[in-house]
Amino acid sequence: MNKLITLLLVLLVFSCKTPEARKPISVKTGSFIDESVERNKKLNAKEQATIESLLKKQKLNYLASESGFWYYYNTKLEIDSLSTPNFGDIVNYNYNVKSLNGKLIYSKADLKTQNYTMDKEELFTGLREGLKLMKTGETVTFLFPSQKAYGYYGDEKRIGSNTPLICEVTINSITPN
Repeated sequence: MNKLITLLLVLLVFSCKTPEARKPISVKTGSFIDESVERNKKLNAKEQATIESLLKKQKLNYLASESGFWYYYNTKLEIDSLSTPNFGDIVNYNYNVKSLNGKLIYSKADLKTQNYTMDKEELFTGLREGLKLMKTGETVTFLFPSQKAYGYYGDEKRIGSNTPLICEVTINSITPN
């Protein structure tokens, strides 16, 4: 019986070792992010060059927005009584979507007349920011780099991944909130 107790005590003492922490095998910190940043810089530079080339060919008075897209007024109204939309205003508008080579992706008939409550609903970034520049009755053509349009995913229908777009937008009315 003494041998059994001694054996149990020995087992108990040796089985109470503290666990040792596992060391990481190998960690490359930020490698995926660094690669993604480089890929996006190259994509952005390529799109920028393509858009600048298009702007030179068209010879229109495009304006560069602070948000990173370009636009020109097809129809501009110099009426001071008209204002641009504010947060919560309902904007009624029509637009079409083209690729940079001018190929129609969605016509105004495809997209129908839209109502958008400013900054309270989902809308791709470039168009949301572009509507803020417009007044009732104006028509503007926008050139959006892919990051201001549908980005990496596209619209999962007709607009592919990383596709810059041209949109011609007309505001029919702005209803104040």
